[in-house]
Amino acid sequence: MKEYIGFDTHKHYTLAEREAVDSRQTQQCRIEHRRGVIRKYLADAEPGTPVAVEATGNWYWIVDEIEAAGCRPALVHAYKAKVMLGCVNKTDKLDVHGLNRLQRTGTLPTVWIPPAELRDQRDLPRTRMFVVQQRTRLKCRVQANLTKYALNVTGFSDNFGTEARKVMEQNMAQLPPFTRAMTEELLRQYDFVDAQAERTEKRIARLIKVTPAMQRLMTLPGVGQILSVVIALELGDVKRFATAEHLASYAGTTPRVHSSGDKTRYGRLRQDVNRYLKWAFIEAANCVCLNRRYAPHRHVSRLYERIARRRGHKKAIGAVARHLAEAAFYVLTKEEDYREPKAKTVRSTGA
Repeated sequence: MKEYIGFDTHKHYTLAEREAVDSRQTQQCRIEHRRGVIRKYLADAEPGTPVAVEATGNWYWIVDEIEAAGCRPALVHAYKAKVMLGCVNKTDKLDVHGLNRLQRTGTLPTVWIPPAELRDQRDLPRTRMFVVQQRTRLKCRVQANLTKYALNVTGFSDNFGTEARKVMEQNMAQLPPFTRAMTEELLRQYDFVDAQAERTEKRIARLIKVTPAMQRLMTLPGVGQILSVVIALELGDVKRFATAEHLASYAGTTPRVHSSGDKTRYGRLRQDVNRYLKWAFIEAANCVCLNRRYAPHRHVSRLYERIARRRGHKKAIGAVARHLAEAAFYVLTKEEDYREPKAKTVRSTGA
């Protein structure tokens, strides 16, 4: 290898630096973003040269062009790299030079790059998640308008079901004129977004083949077809995780830890994680919470009840989500369906 190459990528341009291995001479270049420019810039690079690029919002096409040029992309964890560099000042020139310095010392914090086909498939469940979030916001806004005038709909398992909508329309007729007009507009938007969510779910079922891994994931408590697709696509190759704890950490189900002296404090769940995977396990944990009365003897139900009594609902949901994340590791690595954990027996010492 003759040189180190680093990219400080932004929305409209990339600042590139090439540093010679022997002489340490550097050359920086600003590259305006257009398809093909990255490949052209790397045309004279030695095949297999690693190129460090931060995991920003537009890294997909840049990684594709690095690979097309015959180089090897190294996707950098931006936050960890910033902490490791510890620079007081922050400029594009310092950032890109810091990436090459980390490459030289062999400490560049990189993350896994999913194959191009997997990156494309991930857009289906991720878009569904976005659409469902918009649908939820519209629901809350409609209900808030009704609640302002004590006209909220109650007594239904689904406040936007067929029967509930009839009652809602009757209540809406009692709203003031401007509020009623805006609430009707919100309902029209809700119907459109709801239909879009259904179409997206049908497309997922049609285009994404249910694999044995997804079938095993569906044996986890609270995990159905949609969540199994999200978990399988976001995890990718489970062999890249050394242990179940590593997978749980990647999924954002482990708390922050601050331990000093004899005191250890556990904080909130981490944020610098795969947020789509975190959402999937949290969603599954909430399903367990809602349906625990139907299966009170299951391990996840008892786990939720035990933690909720001592630490509250949020801590209990986090504990169940972590259990499901670790269980997903064993389900996928052992290629077995989920089984209830065996209760540990405690032997008396006779003292």
